[in-house]
Amino acid sequence: MLVDTFGRVATDLRVSLTDRCNLRCSYCMPPEGLDWLPKPDLLTADEIARLVAVAVERLGVTEVRYTGGEPLLRREVVDIVARTTALTPRPQVSITSNGIGLARLAEPLAAAGLDRVNISLDTLDRDVFVKLAHRDRLADVLAGLAAAAAAGLRPVKVNAVLMRGVNDHEAPGLLRFCLEHGYELRFIEQMPLDAQHGWRREDMITADEILRILEPEFTLTPDDPAERGSAPAEVFEVDGGPARVGVIGSVTRPFCGSCDRVRLTADGQIRNCLFATEESDLRAAMRAGASDSELAERWLAAVRRKRAGHGIDDPSFLQPVRPMSAIGG
Repeated sequence: MLVDTFGRVATDLRVSLTDRCNLRCSYCMPPEGLDWLPKPDLLTADEIARLVAVAVERLGVTEVRYTGGEPLLRREVVDIVARTTALTPRPQVSITSNGIGLARLAEPLAAAGLDRVNISLDTLDRDVFVKLAHRDRLADVLAGLAAAAAAGLRPVKVNAVLMRGVNDHEAPGLLRFCLEHGYELRFIEQMPLDAQHGWRREDMITADEILRILEPEFTLTPDDPAERGSAPAEVFEVDGGPARVGVIGSVTRPFCGSCDRVRLTADGQIRNCLFATEESDLRAAMRAGASDSELAERWLAAVRRKRAGHGIDDPSFLQPVRPMSAIGG
């Protein structure tokens, strides 16, 4: 088992398939984009499949989520999902995506065994979308959401980041939209993971503020905390249920003490936290001929070095060099 020195067990593996993205969301990267990882540095589909198999079959991972960048840009994404769902024991497999391309890929992914999707949707206003993402693709995201639901990739979860003076007024409308379509909405505090290093705490809409924005229009009843487990979202029943909304307070309500996640970057580095400043290289060892047992031992050693928390409130906190797009959410 992937156990750290604080007794936490990592069973949830987040795998970045690429650092590339077809949007330029302001809380992630600059409008002009970034220098992408060189193709030789990226794990091949076979290398991804091998490392995921090591995690599932030898190290107790029970859930695999493919992320990016934008994972749907990875040409082999359907094959990678199919190879993952064929593992024994079979893990739960999901994808976090911006939804662009999902209208085309939802059915093939479902046929490959994909269990569900998380789709980023920060606004329902086309002009605001263009302002945030620097691309006019709102219609494609909405089409992707509908295709995911039609393909049976349920529950379809929606992730929304609110930014002060930009889209914070849209929170009630986003929730109504998700309730009407049967999607599960999660509001996420903006985190210091932008490539520009321009994040400021005072610009962030906190979990408390999100709830204050919603409460005049909805009755929110906290879910049983015992049901939360290691999930990052605090969940609330909406107007008596059964519909629910989640709030992920990564900054102001950290859940590091119950974290069960470990990350594998697109270039084969193990990261224990989104905000980690250390990485452990599996790619080099694998390409040098390491056996599966040796890779597993390296993975175990990496997780043992996991820190107690992200330390955002510590005066010594340093934002990681890699932005979110190069880490994987």
